[in-house]
Amino acid sequence: MSIGGTLSSALSGLTASAKAAELVSSNIANATTPGYARREIQLTARTVGTQGQGVLVVGVRRSVDLPLLGDRRLSQSTAGDADTRAVFLRRLEQTIGTPDQAFSLNGRVAALEAALTEAGSHPESEPRLSAVLGTAKALASQIGAASRDVQSARTVANAEIKNNVDQLNTALERLVKLNVQVRRGSGLGQDTAAFQDQRQQVVDQIAKILPIREVQQNDGSISLYTPRGAVLLDGIPAVFGFNGSTSVNPYVTNGTGLSGLTLNGKPIATSGEKSVILGGTLGANFAVRDELAVTAQAQLDALARDLVERFSDPGVDATREPGDPGLFTDAGATFDPVTEVGLSQRLRLNAAADPAQGGALWRLREGLGATTPGPVGATALLTTLRATLTGQREPASGGFMAGQRSFSTFTSDLLSAAATGRLSADGEAAYARTRLETFESIEAQNGVDTDQEMQALLQIEQAYAANAKVIQMAGEMIQRLLDI
Repeated sequence: MSIGGTLSSALSGLTASAKAAELVSSNIANATTPGYARREIQLTARTVGTQGQGVLVVGVRRSVDLPLLGDRRLSQSTAGDADTRAVFLRRLEQTIGTPDQAFSLNGRVAALEAALTEAGSHPESEPRLSAVLGTAKALASQIGAASRDVQSARTVANAEIKNNVDQLNTALERLVKLNVQVRRGSGLGQDTAAFQDQRQQVVDQIAKILPIREVQQNDGSISLYTPRGAVLLDGIPAVFGFNGSTSVNPYVTNGTGLSGLTLNGKPIATSGEKSVILGGTLGANFAVRDELAVTAQAQLDALARDLVERFSDPGVDATREPGDPGLFTDAGATFDPVTEVGLSQRLRLNAAADPAQGGALWRLREGLGATTPGPVGATALLTTLRATLTGQREPASGGFMAGQRSFSTFTSDLLSAAATGRLSADGEAAYARTRLETFESIEAQNGVDTDQEMQALLQIEQAYAANAKVIQMAGEMIQRLLDI
């Protein structure tokens, strides 16, 4: 090999070593950076004619385990779905309360039953009648508060759907630009690893909202699909549509006042087997808004209906005129089963027994239709009211199991259903998080190993020193020739 060829080979070695050292330093610096993939230099022999002329840097390869990455993203979607559902069900259980809490529905029912018992033993006592009034009001208020909290959760879910949709549309637009930069850089022979890192970060953001499947294209770009067949990105981005401005209340649902979801201008299912969005936070938020919270609302309305109908029975209070409301009312009026939706928020105590509304306490003893006070020792109505509360009755709605039960048992069934749902959701969320953490751990182990990078750096330094020595020796040889 000529001296010129020797110099050329050594210089190419120095260039390759410098680039390799640059990649090692980048790997170490970004060992914990989300979306960063370990870089490896790609080399090939350089030839001029038939003679070897050192080494040529042909590119930089990102070390990514695509099957593992796909599994991690699917686990990320599952975890987002499970966590969203679990958060709502925990909130519902806290709203209803546990039996040991005085402010829970069970606690309110127990307090009313105790107040009726005490008032029945001393019907002449105004403080005890006042206690009946107060505990009855508290029960109605607690049912209403629980219902309003359910609607608040639906409102939050509706807002989160809007955020998810905005994030999706922004991320897909961003991916189009990154695809262009990767294609352009690849065509010019430039290092596009940084653009690919950014692209992976954006795809990871989408994966929490929707389950996705990434397909690598020959030109360096990627396409995205959902496992159920929806095209999210294939050259051009899909566009999701959602109107999140509608207020949420018990009377509106998806299709009757609340916005559904569109994909490229066409309505798509947000639940059921035909839905293409299930598996991430977007589908879970639709489930909270349109299924879980709606079911909870229906059960609370059924509880309120049972309470109203118990005390509206004509046999409970003979002083009332036919058609008049009982102790618990639908916003002061007689309850109509046709208007059951939202009853839990309209539940009110009959004004005839409430001094704050122009009524009188003694009507709790004499009857809501009584016009004048009777004997202060009368206990019949108070005894009947307690028996009505504790009597066996089958729920008329709400999807509860058939069978008669007391009102206290009814509230316990409601709490049991909420607790069971919460426990199940917590278990699924815990499993999903564990599975995600497992994939993240494996991904981290397959990522940047700083010890390995430092060993590689030592080899690079040795190669750099060797090439530098060759250049030094070649320089000395040229100098000797010049001296001759």
